[in-house]
Amino acid sequence: MYKLEINGGKPLKGKVQISGAKNAALPLMAACLCTDKEINLSNVPKLSDIATMNDLLSYLGAEISQSGNGFKFSTKNIKEVRAPYDIVKKMRASVIVLGGLLARNGYAEISLPGGCAIGLRPINLHLMALEKMGAEIDLDSGYVKASAKNGLKGAVIDFPIVSVGATENTLIAAATAKGTTIIKNAAREPEIVDLANLLNAMGAKISGIGESEITIEGVSSLNGCTYSVMPDRIEAGTYAVAGPITGGETEIEGINPSLLESTLQTLEKMGVKVTRKQNGFTTAFDGKILPASVQTEVYPGFPTDMQAQITALMCVGAGTSFMQENIFENRFMHIPELIRMGANINISGHTLEIKGVSQFKAAEVMATDLRASSSLILAGLNAAGKTSIHRLYHLDRGYENLEEKLQACGADVARIKE
Repeated sequence: MYKLEINGGKPLKGKVQISGAKNAALPLMAACLCTDKEINLSNVPKLSDIATMNDLLSYLGAEISQSGNGFKFSTKNIKEVRAPYDIVKKMRASVIVLGGLLARNGYAEISLPGGCAIGLRPINLHLMALEKMGAEIDLDSGYVKASAKNGLKGAVIDFPIVSVGATENTLIAAATAKGTTIIKNAAREPEIVDLANLLNAMGAKISGIGESEITIEGVSSLNGCTYSVMPDRIEAGTYAVAGPITGGETEIEGINPSLLESTLQTLEKMGVKVTRKQNGFTTAFDGKILPASVQTEVYPGFPTDMQAQITALMCVGAGTSFMQENIFENRFMHIPELIRMGANINISGHTLEIKGVSQFKAAEVMATDLRASSSLILAGLNAAGKTSIHRLYHLDRGYENLEEKLQACGADVARIKE
């Protein structure tokens, strides 16, 4: 077990190169199950969630080789159709292998992923979509057992609510289904676009990419390809806050700013100076952090994965801010820890009332989930004195080389074995 020690209170200034996106890489890896040809993915981040997905794919029979941030997947000999609890319990996104396994083998079993720290996030929409495509679904002893003996068939799938995971599973399953599948009320996140582009590079016929209605004309088989994972817009947004919250500035490189436009617009509303470039941007403290009212929304609205980080910035703003969480029912677990660091926050249902203080106070705190951990790091960078953040395994799920990237901007931060 490790903790992160931060001696904060000084302005950051430096450049940060953005890594590949975890939330894009995981479904791209799962899509490798759709073909028996070789897939080469580059710009894959080195994270614990990526390691878990590699473990799962290897268990199913994939042969995986790695060179730096590049992975070669050979799924010619997929023989196992059961994704076991011991692996699935480590990462909720494991459910994304269901569509590919079912499409390829006509049968799949996957352990129910259960709940997680930020909410229940049931998989009923995943199963509804597969049933529409002709699958028979049975829930038995904690496992989803899906069967499509005659293959999956195209269907019209109208999701009652937007679901990123269900949209991804449906795209993967429909790529080789017989006939045409239309997904209505589809998720529009850039990570969905990345998955659809990969599938098209493999020979799929997907149109309406990035729109709320996606059409997939099933093909008989998919080919191999070489593809680069998109940059991580949430990582970029986190470092975009790191400069201003310390009274400094950060230059973000390797990402089109349009991928996180709602986050950058929110920062501008809060008085942060944002300078956009072709392949990056700079965020700088401009004399005062202004209060704001923000609510999380499905893409292209303000992302729930940036809620905790912007909340940390609001805590040291001038005046009273409001943050409303509309996506997950239990995503305020970082608030007690921020209060331990001197934040003035009141919770009313799904809304935070945040009265700004001049500075956070250093303290011992504990991360409760991935994005909560990043908000505590931002608070620790602002606070004078030594802040210790425990349970770093949450952080390691989604931030590659975080200490090194912060140190390059002048942060005094170190990983310490407990």
